[in-house]
Amino acid sequence: MDNTLLWYTTRGAGAVTLVLLSAVVVLGILSVLRVQSAGWPRFLTVGLHRNLALMTIVFLALHIVTAVIDPFTHLGWLAAVVPFSSYYRTFWLGLGTVAFELLLAIVVTSLVRGFIGQSAWRLVHWLSYASWPVAVLHGFGTGTDAWSAWLFGLQAVCIVSVAAAAGYRLMAGSRDPLAAARSSFQAGVDRRESK
Repeated sequence: MDNTLLWYTTRGAGAVTLVLLSAVVVLGILSVLRVQSAGWPRFLTVGLHRNLALMTIVFLALHIVTAVIDPFTHLGWLAAVVPFSSYYRTFWLGLGTVAFELLLAIVVTSLVRGFIGQSAWRLVHWLSYASWPVAVLHGFGTGTDAWSAWLFGLQAVCIVSVAAAAGYRLMAGSRDPLAAARSSFQAGVDRRESK
């Protein structure tokens, strides 16, 4: 495969992964608040959240595979699974590996949620809030075009979107301090009753 094509594929897949992951985080925040309207019922938010999460994993896998096989960086598979083990941009690539492993923990526990229980799954699912900023930082420091206008603009839109959703959640929660806890508890009850 041509090195230029690998570079574009790696960068493109990374950018798409960031956009999708940001959308997943925003939808996750909104679904916890049970945001809905007549034209957009809650089950659409939850379903879209799940499907975008799956697409995020697909693009993340493409990003990782193309980065590993790109002969320019000579990353190797070890750098993809052991944080901060790469000689190439060690810190920034290490952040990418950490973000990947946090997301992997979320995927694995989501697949075995019936075995580990709702509480354990929810605890691990909070890692998504840690994986997103780590992934954003990875994007700022990795790649030859990390500070290009198009990528910087894309990252800015993602950051503003997640910050706006988080701000909305904090404001909604500040009106009723127990609202988020009740909403989270009720979501667990609803899921158990639907089984």
